[in-house]
Amino acid sequence: MTTSPAAPPLRAEPAERARTVGSRASAALRVRGLDAGRPLASATTAAGATFVLVPTGGEVDAALAGRADLTAVLLVSDRAPVPLRDPVRATLWLSGWLTRVHPSAVRAAVLDVAAVRPVGALLDVGRGATLLRLDVAEVVLREGSRCTEVDPRAYAEASPDPLAAVEATVLQHLDRTHPEVLDLLRGRIPAGELGPRDVVRPLGLDRLGYRLRIERPTGHRDLRVPFPRPLTCPGQLAAATRRLVCAAR
Repeated sequence: MTTSPAAPPLRAEPAERARTVGSRASAALRVRGLDAGRPLASATTAAGATFVLVPTGGEVDAALAGRADLTAVLLVSDRAPVPLRDPVRATLWLSGWLTRVHPSAVRAAVLDVAAVRPVGALLDVGRGATLLRLDVAEVVLREGSRCTEVDPRAYAEASPDPLAAVEATVLQHLDRTHPEVLDLLRGRIPAGELGPRDVVRPLGLDRLGYRLRIERPTGHRDLRVPFPRPLTCPGQLAAATRRLVCAAR
């Protein structure tokens, strides 16, 4: 007797979703006693350590002078890569303590951060920029109106979605160049979900499938068009998309 493969889950585990949001570049830093500001860069490395890059001599660096640590919250925003009425898809709060990286560990930490966030400001570490470590004690993921607490260890041990690095390029290309593909994906939306004035927009892409947003005159609804099976790398995306398009046709 043969059985068909189980349908893929419609969303990843919270820790993976949190790490995917944590891989985004848009972040703000809140330190007790200081106004919120944007760091030069922030990142969670492949090993799960979180770092924040701030100007040497700036408010955060000065506040840490003579202290072992500072209570801080790093807020990372996940915004859709195409124009939407409400572009923020999720927000991640990483709460904990900022500490200085030991001088003997700075070079290795810079290389670890560069592997996931290769920004030019890293070249200024020690010459105008200071790399701080955020020892994370609490992780909260907000998606829409739902907030989910994630165990900090699970966050550190998880990996971002394997398509996170290519998602923006793929969705922007789909939105600008291939409206026919979007129309076919729209055809996968169950009957009765779309009203005559609704507009379907690409919202997201991950290893489980495409996410679409139905923008309505008085709100919106998000739904997923799943791949037959989860992907493991960007190289599988073209074939998986062709299968979805063929099924829609």
